Amino acid sequence: MAGPLSKPVQELIVNGGELPEKYIYKKGKNAATDVSYPPIEVPVIDLSLLASQSAAGEEELGKLRSALGSCGCFQAINHGMAASFLDQVHELGKQFFALPIDEKQKYSRAVGDLEGYGTDSVLSEHQTLDWTDRLYITIYPEDKIKLRFWPENPEKFREILNEYTRNLSLMNEFLLKSMAKSLNIEEDCFLKQCGEGAMMIARFNFYPPCPRPDLTLGLKPHADGSTITFLLQDEEVEGLQILQDGQWFRVPIVPHAILINVGDQAEIMSNGMFKSPVHRAVTNSERERLTLAVFCLPDAKMEIGPVEELIDEKRPRLYKTMKDYAAIYFENYQLNKRPIDAVKI
Repeated sequence: MAGPLSKPVQELIVNGGELPEKYIYKKGKNAATDVSYPPIEVPVIDLSLLASQSAAGEEELGKLRSALGSCGCFQAINHGMAASFLDQVHELGKQFFALPIDEKQKYSRAVGDLEGYGTDSVLSEHQTLDWTDRLYITIYPEDKIKLRFWPENPEKFREILNEYTRNLSLMNEFLLKSMAKSLNIEEDCFLKQCGEGAMMIARFNFYPPCPRPDLTLGLKPHADGSTITFLLQDEEVEGLQILQDGQWFRVPIVPHAILINVGDQAEIMSNGMFKSPVHRAVTNSERERLTLAVFCLPDAKMEIGPVEELIDEKRPRLYKTMKDYAAIYFENYQLNKRPIDAVKI
């Protein structure tokens, strides 16, 4: 699934000099640029209100449906995690990427594996690489965790990440039920499709300063293959952009909110009622940026497809039913195709 390894981007910086050719975007429409993009108004949703049985809760449910049906994402506030705790989670990534290279390489991913420390998989000689280094690890369920990829330094890494995982796991279940309620369908119908063996994968993204942000991207345009993605933004450095109606918009930072977006699998289950947003990350020449994305994925053995109640004459079935969408996703993503197009009817 994953190809040979390329050198960490951080090491390219250390050696200085020109931007290597394989990081330069040449295609017109995906050409990286440093023009300033307008901000997008990402809806802010109060999770404590969403959980209440009041009129305000109903209003928040309407906001959730509208947000996921338009830009596909929202900023979650009052999510039950203290600002100081989220700072600790963010700090784990910063401390790990600040370690000496030989220390980080203890956790390097093997050729053919997705997990561990490294960069883009190189799958073809024509591939343009992302200006980012990553630490990619399964965090749930416990029997799928490969602890050899979990850093022992910083020393509280495991303890803090486990606590964060517990919080997101509860939030994921709550949101899947809320999403179903917002569409007036049975509360458990998305949750059931995810199955007992649903997974969560964490990806720490480190974007070093880039000598030519006008020529390269931190993350190429894509939509996520998840059901739901939780993103802990860098509090100080912007970089995320969302594509809407053919135009790129930058996503402003809301301190200590968690940016939540639906992925392709939620778009499929909702028969297109929810939109999996295409997004990318840009780089800058002055400052490093660090984010943590957690992807929630259904059990690969489960069949997922549009919920029957969301199919009618006015809205025919838009997607096939399938197992292991993640495999379809990676195959198409690496070919620069939009994976969800492969499962459209």
